[in-house]
Amino acid sequence: MTETEDTSPQNVSTRFGFVAVIGAPNAGKSTLVNALVGTKVSIVSPRVQTTRTIVRGIAMFDAAQVVFVDTPGIFQPKKRLERAMVAAAWAGAADAEVVLLVIDASKREDDTPRIIADIKSSGRKALLALNKVDVSDKGKLLEMTARLNGEGVFEEIFMISALTGDGLDHLRDRLATMMPEGPWMFPEDDVSDMPVRMLAAEITREKLFLNLRQELPYSCAVDTESWEEKADGSVRIEQVIYVTRESHRPIVLGNGGQRIRSIGASSRMELETLLERRVHLFLHVKVNERWVEDRGLYAAWGLDFNA
Repeated sequence: MTETEDTSPQNVSTRFGFVAVIGAPNAGKSTLVNALVGTKVSIVSPRVQTTRTIVRGIAMFDAAQVVFVDTPGIFQPKKRLERAMVAAAWAGAADAEVVLLVIDASKREDDTPRIIADIKSSGRKALLALNKVDVSDKGKLLEMTARLNGEGVFEEIFMISALTGDGLDHLRDRLATMMPEGPWMFPEDDVSDMPVRMLAAEITREKLFLNLRQELPYSCAVDTESWEEKADGSVRIEQVIYVTRESHRPIVLGNGGQRIRSIGASSRMELETLLERRVHLFLHVKVNERWVEDRGLYAAWGLDFNA
């Protein structure tokens, strides 16, 4: 993070700090971060392992500026990209003032015991957010709360629904008071420190997942190859969708190119709303069997290639 000038108001006791949001894949971390920030800073899909990199969302809670670090889901990694994602999640937690573990209370979390054990071994305490309580069995929820409270690692447990907003006010207030006193590090109207080219690629990747659903595995990536500012105030963006097999290419393109056009239209509309100007978006699909070994992509995502 690059330090900026002190933009906090004068004669007010301001607070600033980082909250690392960790948890198993698909626990609702990105939905929670978006809700707490008040706008979309992290992509969301029903499929696990959507978040691949560290996403920082900046929120203002009265005199407290809180930076939420949305991390990749923590699971038992087997491949290089998976190892890099899990390492990034723990790295995000290491330097944060507060660790917030998010658990999907509506289902069994096979990775949760391992995550709790790792928090214990680090010697840290954490806050716990039991998410999706609006669709959880109340009896099982009470039993889960008692069991997790007995782990001795959680300072406080919050029952929330990131989707409906239930319980978020209490969580916001608690996090604000836990931030140390100090000047804000970002302008008051900033909501993320993610480079806009990367955010544009993430938005297209989200639309890719939402359109393809179960038809294509997670062996795809999106890279913003060019970004050209036009004289009329619009922007021309060219992106490449990488797939690992030639057989995946027609799946992304769709019959007569209908699917790629639909993906592009959805992404362009969201980008125009985000950038508040006209966007000319061009998508290309390329086969690269070894994109998962591309050091440049790992660097762009802020992941450690050698993790």
